[in-house]
Amino acid sequence: MSDGEKLVAGVKAPNFEILDQDGKSVSLADFKGQKVIVYFYPAASTPGCTKEACDFNDNLNPLKAAGYTVLGISPDPIAKLKKFEAEQDLNFPLLSDPNLEVHKAFGAYGTKSLYGRVYQGVLRSTFAVDEQGIIQLALYNVKATGHVAMVRKLLDI
Repeated sequence: MSDGEKLVAGVKAPNFEILDQDGKSVSLADFKGQKVIVYFYPAASTPGCTKEACDFNDNLNPLKAAGYTVLGISPDPIAKLKKFEAEQDLNFPLLSDPNLEVHKAFGAYGTKSLYGRVYQGVLRSTFAVDEQGIIQLALYNVKATGHVAMVRKLLDI
């Protein structure tokens, strides 16, 4: 299996339509005319992903003030996302992509390496998308800790 093509700033973000933690259909096109931060994470309720989700949640007010809506996407089933939302008191949509189609469209799935073991998996990635659906920022293989602060700095928020 080969890695998905990496996206770069200036290209149109791939549209998608998948279900959120409440089973409601969410499409990137739903946010036309708005700015969106789309981030991909490997698994709900794991230490790194919990830290990252809580970090985004803690920064929602400044991100919203700058006009951004946050969307988190993982391969987790809806029930696991709902539990994660409740346990962490998250206030943004968590989207389920069990077939990894959206991950692959954004290049957020590919070759990873851990302690010398090479395998295919979710690449922790974040994208800032402008009101016209154009990617402003494409970050791959980011660290869970300190990541949101870096995104805010890069977007001057």
